[in-house]
Amino acid sequence: MNDGPPRTRSVRGLAGVLGADLVSLTANRLLLVAVPWFVLSSTGSVAQTGLVAFCQITPFVLAQALAGPVIDRIGPRRIAIAGDVVSMGVMVVVGLLHAVGGLHLWALMALMAVAGAAEGPARSAKSVFIPAVTRAAGAPIERGTGLSTAIERTATVAGPAAGGFVVAALGNAEALWLAAGLFGFAALIVTVALTDDLTPERPKTTEVGGYADQLRAGATFLRADGLLRAITGMVVVTNLLDQAFITVLLPVWARESGHGAETVGLVVSVFAATSILAALVAATIGGRLPRRTVYMVGFVIGGVPRFVAMAMGLPLWAVLAVFAVGGLGSGFINPIVGAVTYERIPDRLLGRVRTLSNALAWAGIPFGGPVAALLLTTSGLTGSLLIAGGLYLAAIVLPGMRPEWSQMRRTASPVDEPAPIQHEEKGIEHVRSA
Repeated sequence: MNDGPPRTRSVRGLAGVLGADLVSLTANRLLLVAVPWFVLSSTGSVAQTGLVAFCQITPFVLAQALAGPVIDRIGPRRIAIAGDVVSMGVMVVVGLLHAVGGLHLWALMALMAVAGAAEGPARSAKSVFIPAVTRAAGAPIERGTGLSTAIERTATVAGPAAGGFVVAALGNAEALWLAAGLFGFAALIVTVALTDDLTPERPKTTEVGGYADQLRAGATFLRADGLLRAITGMVVVTNLLDQAFITVLLPVWARESGHGAETVGLVVSVFAATSILAALVAATIGGRLPRRTVYMVGFVIGGVPRFVAMAMGLPLWAVLAVFAVGGLGSGFINPIVGAVTYERIPDRLLGRVRTLSNALAWAGIPFGGPVAALLLTTSGLTGSLLIAGGLYLAAIVLPGMRPEWSQMRRTASPVDEPAPIQHEEKGIEHVRSA
């Protein structure tokens, strides 16, 4: 029963979030190629290259974990804009210092730390918009989370490709300037397309108490919710193993199998391409799928067979086929995780719980490389692949047997049974022209 006036559907906000995410994530992925190559070509030191990467990722995780109360207090829009503007400014400063010959290693480390500290909260702030803009579009939450996943996977493919092309064709400095422009464009999209009052019935937090109390409230909620705690724990372990795989095990396998570096890119691209397809399918029909079954099956298919296929020494075409199927399974995971998360977290805590869970998910990533190196030293390549695959399976199945996972079923939300909708043609046209 609908007691109020019919709601007006608008895709402006959803298009704005997705567009800003695509642009800023492409800049981030571009820098994953451009910055290490810049350091290597300037210093020739692998150790210094790793040190610069550490200086970027550590503030990214810490700032993301600590930004939640600020996002909930002042709204995600200003945090998203400020973060992208600061990232743009950092890239401009790096480019200028490089142009005048004043970009020393310590300066680059400090600047990348600032960029990481700005980008973490900005990315989380954009994710906080997803429930509101999806409701405003009159779509199920799986539509928003599925499209967001497809955007992330697309940027993962497009960003490194763009970075490699620009570095090869134009040079390191031009890649940094391009990243600056992309961050600035992302801030502009958020400025034009998004507002903090997309859903007036769900205002920003008005809680009393200081910053520490509000941060503690988010941590307490995450710790008390058994399902969110289990999902977060699973993702911490699997992200660590994914990092071990992509940064060490996969390149070592390619070398020892007689393949070149291009094979690594080919394998990753195949996986990413099919995961984009699966995410789009999830965005279309995800609301009608059994969440727990799809999540568990998708996680197992997306994570485990690749380790086994490579350990068995299968030919390249077979390995590519396994990665293609794995990408299809993987593409369903984040849309379901996102939908469950958004449904279970109260809007007043959304910024705090999302930033904490995101930071925890990233917490294991810096240890992926050392773990892979330890496995290779003690067990060799085949043993390392089998051990990593077994740990991956255990990280999925053991938490998945807990009773909390029965709570993954879809819950009612304002989107599930929408009021009669009137299309706002003017708003739709504005999005298309933006």
